[in-house]
Amino acid sequence: MREAKRLGAESAIVDGEIVVLNDKGLSDFAALRKAITRRQHDLYFVAFDLLHLNGHDLRDMALEERREILAGMIEPGGRIQFSEPLPGEAKAIFHLLDKAGLEGMVSKRKDSKYRSGPSTNWLKAKCYAIDEFDLLGVEREAGKPAFALMAERGTGRYVGSAFVTLNREMRERLWKRVQEHPGTAPKGVMKRPATQWVKPG
Repeated sequence: MREAKRLGAESAIVDGEIVVLNDKGLSDFAALRKAITRRQHDLYFVAFDLLHLNGHDLRDMALEERREILAGMIEPGGRIQFSEPLPGEAKAIFHLLDKAGLEGMVSKRKDSKYRSGPSTNWLKAKCYAIDEFDLLGVEREAGKPAFALMAERGTGRYVGSAFVTLNREMRERLWKRVQEHPGTAPKGVMKRPATQWVKPG
């Protein structure tokens, strides 16, 4: 609340995202979950857009004009930060973001009005990393998507989990393999009751 008062507005609706930064200055999703409940002093709010200000609806203004007003409201160095634009050619910018290990980018038309939901006025392009991992286990709960728990090849070190987005036939083959090769939870991995662990290899 103290940071919001620094915006100098009686009321405002700001579009943005809460982030936690790691040692390299990159957004850290795992740390974000902890910070929300335990370490709120690590949170930053990155402001993208200004929709309402002091009772005035700004959504019919051009994005560039809304952002200019927003930038003027935010003091540098605080917990609320302005999302600076990256001018230039989209492919070149995306290449740089990908090399830096960032999640991706959102491109918006500078003259666009704000509209809720999907729109041709903005485009989200995500960066993807492709690698191979050993399967540690599969977490399945009724009514929820399945997760594959993965380890670094060679070391067996747990690296994280991912949604299983295979088609039905491939999911059944995966689940059969998991059931045929039951294993135990690796050391240092939090026990998860809905997980069927797999023997390595």
